[in-house]
Amino acid sequence: MAFDKLKQAKELGEFAKQAKKIQKELRDTLIEVTEADGKVKIVFTGEQQLEEIHIDESLLQPGNKKELENYLKNAISQAIKQSQQVAAQKMQAITGGMGLPGM
Repeated sequence: MAFDKLKQAKELGEFAKQAKKIQKELRDTLIEVTEADGKVKIVFTGEQQLEEIHIDESLLQPGNKKELENYLKNAISQAIKQSQQVAAQKMQAITGGMGLPGM
């Protein structure tokens, strides 16, 4: 019984170490999404932090507001979805064999 608890503690310590490594990798991972043939570019980190927004000046014309809003909404949604997928894949790599509930 004591051996099992020691083994679990060791596994949790290893999990925490790997989780910190993955967090750094996610921080350093950039996800770029473009819309409107590259006229709108959104860059997020793997931690879902917005790093950059680029809007081509041709979209900054009067009357383009709704179109630009749609491009931004689509690009941001795609970037968030991709960052979630990247994070899930990285976490699956360390949680797959640990038997942790909900992981």
